[in-house]
Amino acid sequence: QVQLEESGGGSVQAGGSLKLSCGVSGYIDNSCGMAWYRQVPGKERELVSTISNNGAASYRDSVKDRFTISQDNAKKTLYLQMNSLKTEDTAVYYCAQCVEDKYEGRYNYWGQGTQVTVSS
Repeated sequence: QVQLEESGGGSVQAGGSLKLSCGVSGYIDNSCGMAWYRQVPGKERELVSTISNNGAASYRDSVKDRFTISQDNAKKTLYLQMNSLKTEDTAVYYCAQCVEDKYEGRYNYWGQGTQVTVSS
């Protein structure tokens, strides 16, 4: 059974930094990459950053040049380094493991989320 567990969230003042981690356990077959999402109450979950199996990264415009996604395949861990945090970055952050199944198509395994709160 695949499980993802985020850590590293917390409270920080604007301009500060946090580093999120996501540990993956279980066997992953046919990975189609990993990602970080975030969600605030009353809004849809939004994609923050993705990383492909070969390490190619992408970011939503609002976090470019501030956030860095990375992964340690040996440790089966995904990271999100967040610098120059803004109050609008406040959200619950989720990591996701994309899997491609020949019958079910693409779907995500999700972690339980970690709260990031940025105060002014």
